[in-house]
This record gives sequence, C-alpha cells and structure tokens, in this order.
Amino acid sequence: MPLTQASSALHLKNATPGFLSTPGRAPTSVTVHPVALFAILDHYLRRTDAQERVIGTLLGTRSDTGEIEVRSAFAVLHSETAEQVAVDMDYHHQMYELHHKVNSKEVIVGWYSTGSNLNTYSALIQNFYTQETAPHQAIHLALDTGVEEGKKAGVKAYISSPVGVSPKPENCVFVPLPVELKFSEQERSGLDLLSNVASGSSDVFPATDLDILERALDNVSDMLDRVLSYVRSVLAGEVKGDAAVGRYLFDTFGASTEELEKGAFNSSLQDTLMVSYLANLVRSQAEVSSRLALTRAS
Repeated sequence: MPLTQASSALHLKNATPGFLSTPGRAPTSVTVHPVALFAILDHYLRRTDAQERVIGTLLGTRSDTGEIEVRSAFAVLHSETAEQVAVDMDYHHQMYELHHKVNSKEVIVGWYSTGSNLNTYSALIQNFYTQETAPHQAIHLALDTGVEEGKKAGVKAYISSPVGVSPKPENCVFVPLPVELKFSEQERSGLDLLSNVASGSSDVFPATDLDILERALDNVSDMLDRVLSYVRSVLAGEVKGDAAVGRYLFDTFGASTEELEKGAFNSSLQDTLMVSYLANLVRSQAEVSSRLALTRAS
C-alpha cells in the first residue's frame, strides 16, 4: 500500500500531537553493535535513487543508569518531499512484533537516519519515536556515510529536548550524546574494511578472498614484529619490562601453542594415520585379489 494513504502511513506534516514529555531517566551514553551498523548501511545501499536519506528503528537494551546498547535495527518505509514527510506506522509495528517474537529482550530505543542534516522533519520523526519508547526518551542515531565531498563517515547520537513555550513537536533541539562502537575480534575485519571506505582509500575492496587473507596475514605479521621488537628491547635492557605485558604475552602464546598441539597437530596426525591405514588396506586387498587370480589360472 503506498505511503500516501493515511491508513498505512503517518503524515507528520498534518499531525498535531503535542510534544511528549517523558519522565523516564534520560540516556547518558550509547553503545552501537556492528550488527545494527551493518543493517543501516545495507538499507542505505538498497535505497532508491529518489531517496536522499533512509530511516529505521533501533532495537536494543537500556540500563537503569541510562546506558543504551543498540543491538539491531530494521528499515522503515518513509517518503519525504518539500511539503511533507510520511512514515509507514503499520510496517514499523509489524516488523517490531516479528522481531519481538525472536528476541523478546530487545525493545525500541529510538531511530536512525543516514546523513548529518537535522531538520524539522527530523524533529517530527523524533516525536513519533518518543511516543513509541515512552516513558523513556528515544535516541536518534545519525550515520554520515561520507559520500558527500569534504565530509567523513561517522556515527552520532542525539536526544531531543523541547524548547520554547509552544508545545509543538517541531520545537525541539537535538542534544548530542557520547557514542562508541562495541565489537568483538571476529567483527574487526569487517569494521577495518569500513574504516578504509571512510578514509577514502583507493584500494578499498579487495578483488578476491586471497587479497583479504593477504591483508590479514600482513596485519598479523606486523603485530608479531612489534611484539618481537619489544621483547628484544627488554632483553637488551633498552626498555623496562612490564610484568603485566609479559604475563599477557605468555598466556597468549602459551594458549596458542597448546591449542595448536591439541587441535591442528593432532587432527593432522589422525588424518595421516587414517590415510596410511586405508593405503595398507587397499594394498592388502590387491595382493589377495592377485593371488586368487593366479590360483584360479593354475
């Protein structure tokens, strides 16, 4: 159903709800997980040519101290013109119900948009999501993709605060919040690739999987060179050794060696023994078959 129909869309231009004041604790910081970031970028890449920006719903958890973790996100259909903005409310609610069945611990914490422009439409959409997250305040995550000349890619988080004496949704100011990206070691390679895009590197996307493997091995080699240089400097007395660093290196390399011995070496040894056993079995069967053939011929 098209967005212009009132049954499936919220025409924020004609909406007249008052600004919702939320008594809940105001968010103090925002932590974004890579899964949510990748979902936003995927939505942006799949946009139509007519869309200057895309918006969607942020899902995650919030603590009693005001810390918010954005764990996932999904796209929301919307359209913007010079006269009005429309958001598909039914689609938003249906998507949230489906997501809630899979992960009941994640709730709506706010919304996202691509680009760095905050305008009256942003205030209207913020007011809609503030009603969705009541009694808590909704956050707005702005992802600048860096496609505009002179701008760098980055993530910013905001909350809204009403201003003026007239309680209108568009009468608000966006207050920035501290935001950080939380990722695991397994997700580092994907984020490194995104950072190359943000830095404008000419060699952003490797041609093959071997190029990706080569880059990973180069990074590991560089890290090993730095560790070896540090250890040699400590042994030579040029640098004072740090006991905490020494214990960390010992635990890291000790665990890696033990894992290698128990995992890769033993697995390779078992495979070799199995191949050797099968080869001997085939050789014995061939000898028995040849002897039986000679016995029948005689």
